Amino acid sequence: MNQKKNNRYMPILMAVSVVVGILIGTFYANHFSGNRLSIINSGSNKLNNLLRLVDDQYVDTVNVNDLVEKAMPQILAELDPHSVYISAKDMQIANDDLKGSFSGVGIEFTIRQDTLHVQNVIKNGPAERAGLIAGDKIVKVDDKEFTGKTLTNEEAMHRLKGPKDTKVKLGVLRNHEKTLRNFVVTRGDIPTKSVTAAYMLDDKTGYIRIKNFGENTYPELLIALAQLSQQDFENLTIDLRGNTGGYLESAVQIANEFLPKGNLIVYTQGRKSPRQEYRSDGRGSYQRIPLVVLIDEGSASASEILAGAIQDNDRGTIIGRRSFGKGLVQKPMAFNDGSMIRLTIARYYSPSGRCIQKPYVSGDNRDYEEDLLVRYQHGEFFSQDSIKHKGPAYKTRIGREVFGGGGITPDIFVAEDTTDVTSYYKQASMSGLIIQFAYDYTDNNREKLSDYKTMKELGTYLKKQNIVEKFAAYGEKNGLKRRNLMIQRSHKLLERYLISRIVYNMMSEEAWLQYINEDDPAIEQTLKVFREGKATPELPQKAKVKKTAYHRDIRSNQLKRISTIIC
Repeated sequence: MNQKKNNRYMPILMAVSVVVGILIGTFYANHFSGNRLSIINSGSNKLNNLLRLVDDQYVDTVNVNDLVEKAMPQILAELDPHSVYISAKDMQIANDDLKGSFSGVGIEFTIRQDTLHVQNVIKNGPAERAGLIAGDKIVKVDDKEFTGKTLTNEEAMHRLKGPKDTKVKLGVLRNHEKTLRNFVVTRGDIPTKSVTAAYMLDDKTGYIRIKNFGENTYPELLIALAQLSQQDFENLTIDLRGNTGGYLESAVQIANEFLPKGNLIVYTQGRKSPRQEYRSDGRGSYQRIPLVVLIDEGSASASEILAGAIQDNDRGTIIGRRSFGKGLVQKPMAFNDGSMIRLTIARYYSPSGRCIQKPYVSGDNRDYEEDLLVRYQHGEFFSQDSIKHKGPAYKTRIGREVFGGGGITPDIFVAEDTTDVTSYYKQASMSGLIIQFAYDYTDNNREKLSDYKTMKELGTYLKKQNIVEKFAAYGEKNGLKRRNLMIQRSHKLLERYLISRIVYNMMSEEAWLQYINEDDPAIEQTLKVFREGKATPELPQKAKVKKTAYHRDIRSNQLKRISTIIC
């Protein structure tokens, strides 16, 4: 029955898809190309006629607006992997990360066992002022039940976010209490930081982690640099691993801070977009500081603009693994109903002239979406020789060879080590049990853990708690079969992952990063480069990186994804 119904609607959906495509084309031509095409009038009339016919005469009642909403993403998917349609209801979520702030209650949460758990409370935010603490479980919102199978991240954000100065009543269960507590929270502006860590790796080396490129990333970077200046840093590491990008302008501003006057940072060019160049103005305060930029397969878009500008101008050393390969520029275009399309209008090119965009087939994104998995299977994460460049070679300012056609290839390759990875470790990571255990352990021991004020103190304490054995018992109770030999082999990996999650739960993302960076081979290689005075490239260089018992699995990906959401 359902199949027949789907078949009945298919011709209509296809027709509407074609016509809506014409509408998008006319919208773009009308507003951005400056030319009025003859198809505009006929296209608009055709669309109106088709929708009127469907609405008036089709055999069944049809929600025409719903058909159009379904057709829009399909049309854009025929163009390239990054042209997208964002419905009005999804606009806020799509923009929050890049805007620098939003209005909400000020908590980080995770959903476990159909219940919303408060992971952290934003300092000086509305929830903290109202009295909420980490570990609370929100079970009612405005006197309505807030648990069950229907509770999703999207639903939670919809209920907890809202206009500034509006109130929301939260029913909360506190750990070890059976009586419901009620809190009235007045929503307020919640900052979303893109610079999530700034600290000293050693006496001379500053470290800054940039999570994405939003509206406030550049001023956040300047604040971080000022903080490091107070500690007399002489070298700088910028960590872009897992940074999927954001605003081109933010990447350009940051590159400008490190480049001498007149250097090309990036240029964009498209069929209807004339070449536009972005050059450094010479006002940057850190034009001579030794610089290393860390990238990996999760670094994309604006991250690649910054890394490409530093590499092509021979300004610093790029360390890590080949970046994602997104070299398409999208322009946001809003519709009257609050929805929006992000349409690809140009490609961006690094200073040497290379386009970083990896190959794709229009209308078929399967290979594109599976590219990282293919790289993993082909051994690219473990051997620099396995990298397959799908583009010509280019030259940097001093003649070093670099490649286009699929991401930024680092100057110094750091392999992912799988020496101590076992199937037990993979299953524990991918199942989410490690994160679940870490949260439960934190919740049950929060009072004791709060005695430790620094990451080092807390990490030292946790290493004495036989945390791996406690997890193995927990996992066995929750369906993860105990494998003693595998647990022994992966003991260091398991302990590292478990403790890092508890540190994050109790402290901050910066403390978490400090913990996992302590034995990170990319950080070790970075410090070696600074010690040897090779942060500014002079000749093509390769380095063999000593493998350590370290693993960042492409699927569990603990460095790139933190399983909490801010509201």
